[in-house]
Amino acid sequence: MSRILFVFQGCDAKSVLLTLSDEKEVKMRKAVSLVFVYSDQVFIIKRQNFLRFFPGYTAFPGGKVDKEDEKHRDCLWQAAKREAKEELGVELDQLIGEGLISKATKIAKATSPEFNPYRFETYFFLIRCRQPIKFLLDSYEAAMGKWSVAEHILEDYQAGKILLVEPIKAILSLIANGIDEDIFIDFDEEKVKSPPSIEPLGGLIQVMPLSQTLPPANRTNCFVIGKKNSVVIDPSPKNEQELRDLRNYLNQFQIRSIIISHHHADHHQYAPDLARTLAVPILISRDSHQRICSKQTDYFKGVSLEWLEQDKVVGYWNEEPIKSYWIPGHDEGHFGFAPASLSWFIVGDLFQGIGTVVVGGDEGSMSKYLQSLRMVIDLNPACVIPSHGIALGGTYILQKTLKHREEREKQILALHRQGKSLEQMTELIYFDIPKSLHPYAKANIKSHLLKLQEEMKL
Repeated sequence: MSRILFVFQGCDAKSVLLTLSDEKEVKMRKAVSLVFVYSDQVFIIKRQNFLRFFPGYTAFPGGKVDKEDEKHRDCLWQAAKREAKEELGVELDQLIGEGLISKATKIAKATSPEFNPYRFETYFFLIRCRQPIKFLLDSYEAAMGKWSVAEHILEDYQAGKILLVEPIKAILSLIANGIDEDIFIDFDEEKVKSPPSIEPLGGLIQVMPLSQTLPPANRTNCFVIGKKNSVVIDPSPKNEQELRDLRNYLNQFQIRSIIISHHHADHHQYAPDLARTLAVPILISRDSHQRICSKQTDYFKGVSLEWLEQDKVVGYWNEEPIKSYWIPGHDEGHFGFAPASLSWFIVGDLFQGIGTVVVGGDEGSMSKYLQSLRMVIDLNPACVIPSHGIALGGTYILQKTLKHREEREKQILALHRQGKSLEQMTELIYFDIPKSLHPYAKANIKSHLLKLQEEMKL
């Protein structure tokens, strides 16, 4: 019953996919979404934070078309009926027969962009109700479900209280303005923008220019926060064409500063060029500045610099101050950012949507990495947003990452006590990944071994 609309997940040179996903062909699948409407109200759910796809998002009920559905002539409507039964505890045919549903119309289609690792063609059914239907929610799928005025849902979104994906925002806007179910909206016909962008929370825009990152990923999130006096985090276009596209996109905003979260190249390439063009300062940690300048001495020439520090106010979102948080481990000069309300937390490379963050080299520390994970978990932001992937509700993904790292450490300690070498550990632990990724796997193992040595456990 998971739905896929728009998602982007990836990696960089220090955050690689330790999976075989890059060898798998992306298959397009079909899905359905059920838009129950009564007067100016619509039924919405909040997806559980532990779900694989779009955890914590406000959405319409629905899910993917399964193999049994595909046996029917109208597989989409069959999937809609099945999802209504499984997720909401109702029989659509029965509700139609009883007159509680006056009309059910397929009104829209949206397809995941080509750069997504998971692609779905989702069809939206508008279901007119003669009264608000009482649903029996599947608690595994939905943390909450309610009837609400479409305009109020959009107001909550603009205030940063809920997460929404683009097609659902568009349909809610249509409902708020009086949708005509006799038309069919093909979101795929809209012109693809370059660079692509989404706005999961009001006033927080995620721009995705092509960047110098490891395949199969090819983009790094660049965040634009605030409608006025905006701050830009991690602009890193791949080449001059992407730089021009990103610069043209940013022209619609009043940019006050550019922020670099850490020193890895796919988080700041061409950032000084943008800063010089826009005549704005760059905020960066002293550690990241030193590491970048050790390789490119004149990288920041002509750019005004400000130093990132713990609790520094770097901008504003919905009139709330945005603070910087030191989150070392993946990189010593790594900083995250969050508003005072903790409605969101941009965590950079603290976790990956797919795969495992690499912690190694002179800039990495497994001890600090785990401490950073625990710190953000304890702060308990409403959602966390990585540099590669989409915003995720709650901190479940961080808790899962922490648990995985703790289990991996136990495994490495056990293998060390058996006398296994680094090569043998890599072969045993990462037996199912391409050999080309073994250097990154070894970096993680080394970092765990160093942490165990520091703790006098070896």
